[in-house]
Amino acid sequence: DGDRTCDVVIIGGGFTGLSAAAHLAKAGTNVVLIDAYRFGDGASGRNGGQLGTGQRAWAEDLEAEYGLARAKALFDLAEEAKAHLLEFTAANQIDIDYMPGQLSVAHKPRYVDDYKGHAEIMASRFAYPHISFMDARETAERLGSTAYFGGTRDTGTGHIHPMKLVIGTARVAALAGAQLFEGTPSTGIMSSGGKVKVSTPRGTVTAQKCLIAVNAYGGTLEPVSAAHIMPIGSFIGATVPLGAESDVLPGGEAVDDSRFVVRYFRRSKDGRLLFGGREVYGVNDPKDIHIHIRRQIAELYPALRDVEITHGWGGYVGITVPRKPFVREVMPNVISAGGYSGHGVMLSNYFGKLYAETVAGNRDRLKLIEDLKIPPFPGGRRFRTPLLFLALNWFALRDRI
Repeated sequence: DGDRTCDVVIIGGGFTGLSAAAHLAKAGTNVVLIDAYRFGDGASGRNGGQLGTGQRAWAEDLEAEYGLARAKALFDLAEEAKAHLLEFTAANQIDIDYMPGQLSVAHKPRYVDDYKGHAEIMASRFAYPHISFMDARETAERLGSTAYFGGTRDTGTGHIHPMKLVIGTARVAALAGAQLFEGTPSTGIMSSGGKVKVSTPRGTVTAQKCLIAVNAYGGTLEPVSAAHIMPIGSFIGATVPLGAESDVLPGGEAVDDSRFVVRYFRRSKDGRLLFGGREVYGVNDPKDIHIHIRRQIAELYPALRDVEITHGWGGYVGITVPRKPFVREVMPNVISAGGYSGHGVMLSNYFGKLYAETVAGNRDRLKLIEDLKIPPFPGGRRFRTPLLFLALNWFALRDRI
């Protein structure tokens, strides 16, 4: 309560904000972090836990857009993010239930050659030897399902328990001296005279710099971020533990498929199947996540058509038009970071570190992302959601034909 002053104020207690707070506080910076709800209540605590490899866009697509040198720099940055996450959690004794391996699979035969070519390009042009092509037989063996036609296996990545990472990073930040406040929404930001003032219902925080790390939960807090980052609802169901004898994902890898409305699933450390696959573009949650998720599970694993789903949850991820991260100085001394587009587990944590480096005077690494062209969503505040709804429902229809 009351008014506070500090070096840096952070709005948002997810991966980005907590990581930034931890690295800043360890460097001796006076940090205040506020979150409207509880830490990890947004996408950071509700996601599928898959780390992935590289950026959200395939490396060869980045090469076609930017040329090999810049594409390689963007790919390498993402790989640094992956390594950093594992090093940070090991160094700070954060148990994140890490399990290795990810399978990316084709739900239509027409996508199989794309995966085969991708594996070859990753090894030959991007020096990443960990991706191998799987034919239909190997895909079926590794998934325990004949619903897919081929794909790739990535042994250089894996999946985690996201909320354990949230809690562990918050602990590191607090022990380093960061001042962390839950249940404290920001009601306004003003930058003037080299200072930033953040208003809350219980007082103000005045700082030299500000990081906005609310991603899909920004609402009308800051208009530039709101124009570039769209919230998309994604929903996950968790089954009862399937047992060691289950042939579902016997190798323990995570899975994502080629649908535009992607299905993603994995086994948890205690043997549950965690399955995500229904997206909502707008503000209305589905009334029964269990029904939708169980139907999609049954399409892949008919033997599980009656499996008990013990937990279901949803939340909003932030996407951008080109599915690339949005990092911008949106007003003097105020940087906003988000729009990870479903690829944020490793990127968001690393961007927190890069923001801390920026505060210390080294902006080179963050500039690689700041310089990406991210157009605003068309239609303005009034029409962008219905326009996106129409466009993405067309892609969802295409997934089925």
